[in-house]
Amino acid sequence: MSRYIAKRLLMLIPVVIGVTFLVFFILNLSPGDTAAMIAGEGADAETIEATRKDLGLDQPVIIQYGKYMWNLLHGDMGQSYKSKREVFPTLMAAFPNTAKLAFWSILVAVAIALPVGIISATRQYSAVDNVGMVVALLGVATPNFWLGLMLIILFSLNLGWLPSGGMGGWKNYIMPAITLGTGDAALITRMTRSSMLEVVRQDYIRTARAKGVPEKKVILKHALRNALIPVVTVIGLQFGSLLGGATLTETVFAWPGVGRTIVDAIKSKDTPIVMGGIVLLTITFSVVNLLVDILYAFIDPRIKAQYKRK
Repeated sequence: MSRYIAKRLLMLIPVVIGVTFLVFFILNLSPGDTAAMIAGEGADAETIEATRKDLGLDQPVIIQYGKYMWNLLHGDMGQSYKSKREVFPTLMAAFPNTAKLAFWSILVAVAIALPVGIISATRQYSAVDNVGMVVALLGVATPNFWLGLMLIILFSLNLGWLPSGGMGGWKNYIMPAITLGTGDAALITRMTRSSMLEVVRQDYIRTARAKGVPEKKVILKHALRNALIPVVTVIGLQFGSLLGGATLTETVFAWPGVGRTIVDAIKSKDTPIVMGGIVLLTITFSVVNLLVDILYAFIDPRIKAQYKRK
């Protein structure tokens, strides 16, 4: 197991290099003069040129990237062009807010998806199954930012029940968590149903029923545990994505998380913040996937045996 974990962690190195390379050059190809934006609207040509030199933007792009990666290798993500604050503390200040939202969002998704997916699988082609799958399809097709705006119009503007944005009490979590959770719930529901349908047709399930094992025990103890592996994979991927920052949802609800921080940095061409956010997103997503793979060993002992052989 330790060798497997070490191998997966080493694979992070080429992934981070590839992602940072693409993002860095895309940012440099995007329209707009970074030095002029940082210097301000009323800055003259001399001030802009001095700002460009001070930020190292007068050097070739490949040299800028090389210096950035050298500093990153030594644990330095640089300073924000705009605020002059260190990038790492800036992102770490926003990350807990994203983590809290991600936790409640995935909780909403799992609470909706598992019961609906199990019921749909055990009552295949029934009215419950058909309604559940139609709702799941709508959930996958509905853009998060549109759903967020509709919730704001209904519950904030028209009814006045919930705050429209920002981070404060528990009420501030409701609409963002529902916005993110419903989309993930649709995907997890379909995966749960497909996996359960495959498992309930297995011989050992028929044997358990033939022995007189109660149907509830057959489904929850025998079928569900063996159907969970692909479901856990999807949950892990979705949770990793949420931890990386639900960009549009955080922007719609003015949520002070990593996603909104990256969006604001892109608008001002604050490259160090964007690069730091992408690195954080990449590492977080990869680590969550690794934890999901390790979790497999506790769900299915056969996978633990495979780890030992490796």
